[in-house]
Amino acid sequence: VQLQASGGGLVQAGGSLRLSCTASGFSLATYNIGWFRQAPGSEREGVSCISANGGSTYYADSVKGRFTISRDNYRSTVYLQMNSLKPEDTADYYCAATKLSPSGSWGQLLSIPRYEYDFWGQGTLVTVSS
Repeated sequence: VQLQASGGGLVQAGGSLRLSCTASGFSLATYNIGWFRQAPGSEREGVSCISANGGSTYYADSVKGRFTISRDNYRSTVYLQMNSLKPEDTADYYCAATKLSPSGSWGQLLSIPRYEYDFWGQGTLVTVSS
């Protein structure tokens, strides 16, 4: 039973990458998913999240208009399409799954304690060169 993030790599500024978060051993269909990133020497930052049915999404201001989160519950996979990448997007990107739902804005999901997420994937490194 695990969550796996993949799709990272080296890309030039202005380029695109698509990250995938895939569950094995369980179905993601009933989980809300968050994407996080952490650059060296920096705290973890919530990037985006999506509800279990895909009907609600949220983006941090730093990625709004450039990143798109989506999911394919049949394939038990959540995607993070990243366009117009900037050097400041360089970080390890992580996905996490929780059955908790926010009482207000879906952005709250990115602020809950780490232990409130049931599963965490390992990081996938995104490096954006200038």
